[in-house]
Amino acid sequence: GLQTADFASPPKWHLAHVSWFFETFLLDPFLPGYRAFDPQFRTLFNSYYEQVGRYHPRGERGHLSRPTVDTVYRYRAQVDAAMAALIEHADAADWPKVVARLAIGLNHEQQHQELLLTDIKQHFSVNPLRPAYRAGLAAPVSGTVEAAGWQCFPGGVHGIGHADESFAYDNERPRHQVFLAPFALAERPVSNAEYLAFIDAGGYADPALWLSDGWGVLHAQGWGHPRYWERHDGAWYEFTLGGLRPLDLAAPVSHVSYFEADAYATWAGARLPTEFEWEHAARGVAIAGNFVGADLLHPAAAPGAGMRQLFGDVWELTASAYLAYPGFRPARGALGEYNAKFMSGQVVLRGGSCATPADHIRATYRNFFYPHERWQFQGFRLARDA
Repeated sequence: GLQTADFASPPKWHLAHVSWFFETFLLDPFLPGYRAFDPQFRTLFNSYYEQVGRYHPRGERGHLSRPTVDTVYRYRAQVDAAMAALIEHADAADWPKVVARLAIGLNHEQQHQELLLTDIKQHFSVNPLRPAYRAGLAAPVSGTVEAAGWQCFPGGVHGIGHADESFAYDNERPRHQVFLAPFALAERPVSNAEYLAFIDAGGYADPALWLSDGWGVLHAQGWGHPRYWERHDGAWYEFTLGGLRPLDLAAPVSHVSYFEADAYATWAGARLPTEFEWEHAARGVAIAGNFVGADLLHPAAAPGAGMRQLFGDVWELTASAYLAYPGFRPARGALGEYNAKFMSGQVVLRGGSCATPADHIRATYRNFFYPHERWQFQGFRLARDA
């Protein structure tokens, strides 16, 4: 039940919670005669669904020395077997609802596959033994860090949001029209080398660069560099899933907050893109190069190569608040809590990271976190008005 921060759940809890999801939203309502593995699990492994009932406090998930990991795996085995029975024998009248909830459940489990890695990285990072999750993780081959190229996009009215019948979360719909003024995006995310120049220039000490809330968090939490960076004997290192390693200067900067990204953009004479600019630029770009379950990021690409590293390196922070699209309506019942109730005080991130399952990424995907959070693989690229 290892939990080193309120925001990072124990691995055992993740394993149980994804089974709880299938049990709660599929087995209980649609499989006649299903008996819960343990009725107390309904509370222990509920994440935040108020309409389902009580839930164990998020910051106290590490207190759950019981059930054991072995018991959780037996719980998962029962749920898996029951789900197979449901898929085979579901009532025809229930089948459309079963299929829709099954799609959400599978994508929900992919989200927790990613959270397992980001949470384990947090847990291991505070261990003085500096353990590696994957000791044999190959080091990336760094290239030279040349100035990023820029790609210009004309203004106009453009469609935003998920349009076809393939899976998407409710917050990606409905598709709608937005007006974009002409803009330019950097062809790649900001690199560690570029962010280090911001640090060396005193970026963390200049209040003129920072939003007021960010300046307050900086001082309250003692920020002076991205999360997981360390300085030893005058050299920079970064804690990774492969342990502590020399900082890869050519890789995209990662584990920075919205406040840090915004301060850097101000320092660089640029800004962060809106989520709509990002999505418009990403449409038609192939989703490739995803390092599933690793902690590897591509080296910076040479300028002039076009839009690069939009998918599968870092979640890219945008300047957009996480709000509903015009015409959005949350689902009825507890599943309507999945995304809608978090549309307050958070910012949108796009693109997926090196820890995101490759088939979970799409151009319309809207991830969201609070502006001070840093434990996810978060980076950013710059934008400018054309």
